[in-house]
Amino acid sequence: MEVAMDSSDPSPPCDTINAPPCATGSGSDKRFCFPGEPNSLTVEVTLQETESFNGGVIQNGREILLQAFNWESHKYGWWRNLENKVPDIAKSGFTSAWLPPPTHSISPEGYLPQNLYSLDSAYGSEHQLKSLLQQMHLYKVRAMADIVINHRVGTIRGHGGMYNRYDGIALPWDERAVTSCSGGLGNQSTGDNFNGVPNIDHTQSYVRKDIIGWLTWLRKSIGFQDFRFDFAKGYGAKFVKVYVEESKPLFSIGEYWDSCSYSPPTFRLDYNQDNHRQRIINWIDSTGGLCAAFDFTTKGILQEAVKGELWRLRDSQGKPPGVMGWWPSRAVTFIENHDTGSTQGHWPFPSSHVMEGYAYILTHPGLPMVFYDHFYDWGNSMHDQIVKLIEIRKKQDIHSRSSVRILEAKSNLYAAIIGEKVCMKIGNGSWCPSSREWTLATSGHNYAVWNK
Repeated sequence: MEVAMDSSDPSPPCDTINAPPCATGSGSDKRFCFPGEPNSLTVEVTLQETESFNGGVIQNGREILLQAFNWESHKYGWWRNLENKVPDIAKSGFTSAWLPPPTHSISPEGYLPQNLYSLDSAYGSEHQLKSLLQQMHLYKVRAMADIVINHRVGTIRGHGGMYNRYDGIALPWDERAVTSCSGGLGNQSTGDNFNGVPNIDHTQSYVRKDIIGWLTWLRKSIGFQDFRFDFAKGYGAKFVKVYVEESKPLFSIGEYWDSCSYSPPTFRLDYNQDNHRQRIINWIDSTGGLCAAFDFTTKGILQEAVKGELWRLRDSQGKPPGVMGWWPSRAVTFIENHDTGSTQGHWPFPSSHVMEGYAYILTHPGLPMVFYDHFYDWGNSMHDQIVKLIEIRKKQDIHSRSSVRILEAKSNLYAAIIGEKVCMKIGNGSWCPSSREWTLATSGHNYAVWNK
């Protein structure tokens, strides 16, 4: 239930109507029942235990990820640029680096793929890509491929005058491989339509077989170890489950980007975003729990909270308010990416609060991801501050399932103890832990972190 807020008091009142969620099962991730809207059924989230898959990466929960590109990267000989940075990426503590789409594409950014087996792209040649991947392997940083399989641009016109035939290249599909709602002769889409280009019909068994073959090739022949699934809303999550099971990436993430809840007429972000994070969790659950997802809920809340509304960072049950608070081992937390920030700026994090954002996600449970621009383009000071936070996270063994005890959550101050090993605060409110067992580990503008 969404709690109405008194404008005279920016801190949301306690929800005295809803009962606390029930919890059954074992481990840090359990089966939760969350209160629904008034007069509605309780929404259930079934958390499937599949940690033994993905090479133990999800079970380990100690991933620290880098998005290693932005929207303009294709202009700068990117594979060579990244190869020079691999030693620093490894030294900084990153376990995996998400690379831009490696295949031939009609658009230079890589998100309108055509010939999936051609690895000559605007980012560089196949030879340069393989050299980069070898360097990453040498330094023990896993390479994450950006998997764009919601849509594919054809080579010639077919049914309806659309470019929905793939003659003359590998995977020479015809119009049956394209959904009927995007100009093909296949079945209806199992997700949202990506307008303007042919959308792939994943219900076709030969299409799935070909995609599995291509993913396996990327893994076994090219050297990618992790996958990021682009526009995951566009096709059923059950297909992602099949692709992950068959191609066996060590770790995978889905981009299930849904809209948060805003209230007109001012379109202020609602305090309660439970429905938003529920939809992301439902998607993860439909993959059999094999695939993590970007925690867009945490991003949406955090980028409003740092503007002087830090009370948003505690939900009505006293938990972190994003996917992180409900299923932390599958929540990839981040504050910016190539779509939300960079030169696109579709949903940007306030630039003057970026380090507060990193102080939050790098000390909290979930699987944090750092954006290339912040790490390499915003100056040495920010680079070094982020590295220090990563160092603390690793040294204190904060992981995806670490506990969170929120001590303060008001307009200008958020403070929490994580894993009983790290204490942190963000906001301009004055605060420090009362116990002498805590030692200041690092601090910066509007943030501080202590450890024992």
